[in-house]
Amino acid sequence: MAAAEAAKRGHPLRIMFQDEARFGRLPVMRAAWAPPGVRPAIQAAVERQFRYVYGAVSPVEGELDWMMTDAMNTENMSVFLAQLRQAHPDDYVLMVLDGASSHFAGALRVPEGFHLVPLPPYSPELNPTEMLWDIVRKHACANHYFPDLDAVIAAVDHQLRRLTSCAARLASRFCWPYIIQAI
Repeated sequence: MAAAEAAKRGHPLRIMFQDEARFGRLPVMRAAWAPPGVRPAIQAAVERQFRYVYGAVSPVEGELDWMMTDAMNTENMSVFLAQLRQAHPDDYVLMVLDGASSHFAGALRVPEGFHLVPLPPYSPELNPTEMLWDIVRKHACANHYFPDLDAVIAAVDHQLRRLTSCAARLASRFCWPYIIQAI
């Protein structure tokens, strides 16, 4: 259906997977190497300070778009969709996302040329963007002490920029067989 609509409009079809994650000063503890008999000690701040990151992966093109914000709500989802429209003005976008209430609320402003498709309930394993958050947490946040929220945000932003620097690597991580078969 989306491919037919894209062809009818004369636009290329872009398939995107969207999700959001929360990053903050709560520690992300992961396994760490230490000599036998030594227990690694990791400094951690336990404070409820965080920000949300909206992310959208285009697995076929190997592209990633994101936006940081203070809240996850319908207004910010609308702003993110508008940002995506500006980033990909010539594409017809098939956006696959989870069933969060902010994704389908009546007040959501969906740009022209976007078609939103919900994932089945309780199926985060079908969304490559879920894996993105694991990668970012592992490389930007795991076993790190951050003196303030700005340091967390800087580390997350740096990791997202690193990931976007190589489209082939992003495509190899996120263009899963079921996505290729669906195309």
